[in-house]
Amino acid sequence: MIIVGVGVGPKMLTAEGIEAIQKASVVYGSGRALELAMEYIPKGTPIDIIKDYKNIHLLPKDAVVLSTGDPMFSGLGKFATSDDIVIPGISSFQVACARLRVNLTNFSCVTAHGRKEIDSAKNELIQEIKLGKNVFLLPDEKFGSVEVCKVLKEIGVSADVYSLEELGYPEERIMKGDVENPPVSASELYGLMIVLK
Repeated sequence: MIIVGVGVGPKMLTAEGIEAIQKASVVYGSGRALELAMEYIPKGTPIDIIKDYKNIHLLPKDAVVLSTGDPMFSGLGKFATSDDIVIPGISSFQVACARLRVNLTNFSCVTAHGRKEIDSAKNELIQEIKLGKNVFLLPDEKFGSVEVCKVLKEIGVSADVYSLEELGYPEERIMKGDVENPPVSASELYGLMIVLK
């Protein structure tokens, strides 16, 4: 299969991704991924919404599978085998760094999104912060800005905390807070950027 990153929002598909979509014999993806790529899917190409991601390895070899953001950043790339092709997309992390004009090189990325065990994300966050790294975190409903700031406060860290909502969409919103005053997102589609002081 060919896993194509469609980007975090509209107009963030790469030329390579568009070409793969235009040549596809069949296209699979989530509703949001399909929406982001729809203008590039040729009329008549079969389209299907993926309901069971654990079985995407059973899809036809020439199937194009759309992944929001970048497939290798908490995306469908984790299901790729050595026979599959992965085409990168523009990730929420890249867009967040561009919007805030911060260098990617002093960041670690952590994902709590979709993890059954939130403690592993919490421990990873603490480890990276203790190494002096800024962190971009994909939150979960059980581990969002309030919980993250509580952890930072407990370990005595001072940081600016940004909530970046709906990146790439017209309703994009960036809120700045800190450990004492966490920014609270009104959307489920957001990331957190923790910049140490």
